[in-house]
Amino acid sequence: MKWNRFTIKTKTEAEDMVICTLAEVGVEGVEIQDKQPLTEEDKAQMFVDIMPEGPEDDGVAYLNFYLEEDADKDAILSDVRAALDELKSYMDIGEATIEESQTEDKDWINNWKEYFHQFYVDDILIVPSWEEVKEEDKDKMILHIDPGTAFGTGMHETTQLVIRQLKKYVTKDTELLDVGTGSGILGIVALKLGAAHVVGTDLDPCAISAVSENKESNQIPDEAFDMMIGNIIDDKEVQDKVGYEKYDIVAANILADVLVPLTPVIVHQMKKGAYYITSGILDVKEEVVTDAVKKAGLTLVEVTRQGEWVSVTARKD
Repeated sequence: MKWNRFTIKTKTEAEDMVICTLAEVGVEGVEIQDKQPLTEEDKAQMFVDIMPEGPEDDGVAYLNFYLEEDADKDAILSDVRAALDELKSYMDIGEATIEESQTEDKDWINNWKEYFHQFYVDDILIVPSWEEVKEEDKDKMILHIDPGTAFGTGMHETTQLVIRQLKKYVTKDTELLDVGTGSGILGIVALKLGAAHVVGTDLDPCAISAVSENKESNQIPDEAFDMMIGNIIDDKEVQDKVGYEKYDIVAANILADVLVPLTPVIVHQMKKGAYYITSGILDVKEEVVTDAVKKAGLTLVEVTRQGEWVSVTARKD
């Protein structure tokens, strides 16, 4: 099956209004193409620290929407054009031309799976839910991870750095807090290594379903891994719910610029002698994080590296 794609040429400053206007006539799921640079908030949501320079913003935006082959496109396009003409009467939305093309039917949510296959992090085998474990690997420590729409497969260097640190410090009594849980991979690794209990926090509601599905895939009991949504840095209710001075390990695989305000807060969740394992740090930001750790009164234990990424481990003495 093919889809009909319709591309509206407009202005970046009019994107939101055009998208709202399309929604009013029943067109939803609009794809935006423009040259606007990402905001700091956008970068934080994407878990990226430094973005490559893009082309200069030319003020032009292209909005794509898709209709099935058997949709009544003439009637829909008539409604769209009438709505755009009305919008033009009170604001500048640029040319507002509509070009039509065709695209193959795609499963946009699952298409990326062809690039994600089972792999090792040292002696831990990470297997996506849609692949079978080979007979010769069945005696290995195996994690079944499907990130879905949440962050974290274990392929990225930052996640692997934390996994290696967890292997060093997790014991059978470990109570672990994972800040920025995503798919739940770090908490599940800790439990597979013998940890007693995990609490995860994340800003993205998608983490709830991702963690739940990955717990089930790995036979992790519900009560072993608790998950909550909220910002532990500045939300006192989340801090209270997570609890104080109760964690043996805190793992935080997030941005350096988030680790800086997080660190002085998270020390209150840590027991005396607890380890703070951070990652998601580009090598150029290493000193920023180590300084934050020391200012929070923690003892720097170890800095590990993989490629251009850094993990900083500290201890609350």
